[in-house]
Amino acid sequence: MPRGDGRLSHDLDPQRPGPQDACGVFGVWAPGEEVANLTYFGLYALQHRGQEAAGIAVSDGASVVVYKDLGLVAQVFDEPTLASLRGHLAIGHTRYSTTGGSTWENAQPTIRATSAGTTVALAHNGNLVNSADLQREVADRGLGSDGATSDTSLVTMLLTSHPDLSVEAAALEVLPKLRGAFSFVFMDETTLYAARDPHGVRPLVLGRLERGWVVASETAALDIVGASVVREVEPGELIAIDVEGLRSTRFAAPEPKGCLFEYVYIARPDATLAGRNVHSTRVQIGRQLAKEHPVEADLVIPVPESGTPAAIGYAEASGITYGAGLMKNPYVGRTFIQPSQTLRQLGIRLKLNPLRENVRGKRVVVVDDSIVRGNTQRAIVRMLREAGALEVHVRISSPPVTWPCFYGIDFATRAELLANGLDNEGVRRSIGADTLGYVSLPGLIAATEQPKTRLCRACFDGEYPIELPAGNLIGKHVLEGVGRRVTGAAPEAGARSASAGGEQAATPPLVATPGGPTAHP
Repeated sequence: MPRGDGRLSHDLDPQRPGPQDACGVFGVWAPGEEVANLTYFGLYALQHRGQEAAGIAVSDGASVVVYKDLGLVAQVFDEPTLASLRGHLAIGHTRYSTTGGSTWENAQPTIRATSAGTTVALAHNGNLVNSADLQREVADRGLGSDGATSDTSLVTMLLTSHPDLSVEAAALEVLPKLRGAFSFVFMDETTLYAARDPHGVRPLVLGRLERGWVVASETAALDIVGASVVREVEPGELIAIDVEGLRSTRFAAPEPKGCLFEYVYIARPDATLAGRNVHSTRVQIGRQLAKEHPVEADLVIPVPESGTPAAIGYAEASGITYGAGLMKNPYVGRTFIQPSQTLRQLGIRLKLNPLRENVRGKRVVVVDDSIVRGNTQRAIVRMLREAGALEVHVRISSPPVTWPCFYGIDFATRAELLANGLDNEGVRRSIGADTLGYVSLPGLIAATEQPKTRLCRACFDGEYPIELPAGNLIGKHVLEGVGRRVTGAAPEAGARSASAGGEQAATPPLVATPGGPTAHP
């Protein structure tokens, strides 16, 4: 799928995608500000983290209103919609599905009310690995269904299942039960909350506005709304922000294991992770790659945009001229028109085209961030040769991806990962390159300036820091299957708007009910 911001993901064939991004979350508590607009701009800055759906929840202190739909942020929201979302606190989400299919019911924020009338809306970046256990608990307690099949929906149900507790107290009951990766922003009528799993797998940062507070997946989202960076939300921390100010509670001891792939590909280059600028990290990875895999060549070119910083570093360290060799269509965006098989085979030319005059007659080093199935690299090598390149040397700014991720990145299954079934020479032959070099895992880790012990490296070395469930009770569609086994029926489809109590309201295929966005007083 082409990325919503025009950047490229790895896939040539929409039916065989490469690694897809984690979700993006944003929350703001700022009385007197246009919080829906701030959330929109924050989500726009996080669009690269997910392009399937977007949503915003807003509270004016008395009721919570949610507006969400499938599509990009700019497709879901327009000025009249944002003007209708009035309040002093808001949360937002841009989604790529890692648990549950790409349906309206699974779009976020999720929303549900307690029997006492308090409404909770929640947005989630990450992926839980004990979703099947949580689904059974929800079913055993008779908490009903909202039609969704996501781990986020389960958490929302559990948070609202304690009517005798405040939302904050309920969170301290529920959060320790969760296993996996989660960076949450959630809210009730008066308070903004943020929580991060004890390992801090997915990023979450806290920012300060002149008249309020902001939490977001990446620092770039704070920049775009004019918020100053305060700090990261700590692993195992729950933050609450209301009229009384900000307060912090620990619900678990921190065991930091930040995602290493965030540095390679997911995070924006202008973001900061654990105090380290992502662009600088990627340039350093390129320098390291040049030291580990030198080659005699005439030109270093990136696969735009994700390979650009590493290509700059490679050229700098190798002394080989850096230049453009592949032109990206700047208007590449999401398309809902499915091409024929013939056109799909030419699909990469919709995204990239070689600069023939630059590469003709040259020995070219092409730098990319990762190889998953190898489709993109295979097509690029062929395209460069057809454009007249004498030699094509592929350099990859991450180690071979040999294990799937269960913590919020939708990689291919292990059987589909090219490097899982082939050694480096086999991968080189498969993609048709003259030479192939990956940066080493120690070299990548060194570039992050983080200790190895504080990083999740599972997709590269198979060491999963959070224990995975036995059997097959894990995966993107586990809840559809578990839901059928527990309830005896598949979740009801076709409903477009859900009440806070969890019952489906049959409406036309619109994001809002005929009266407007779904409101929960």
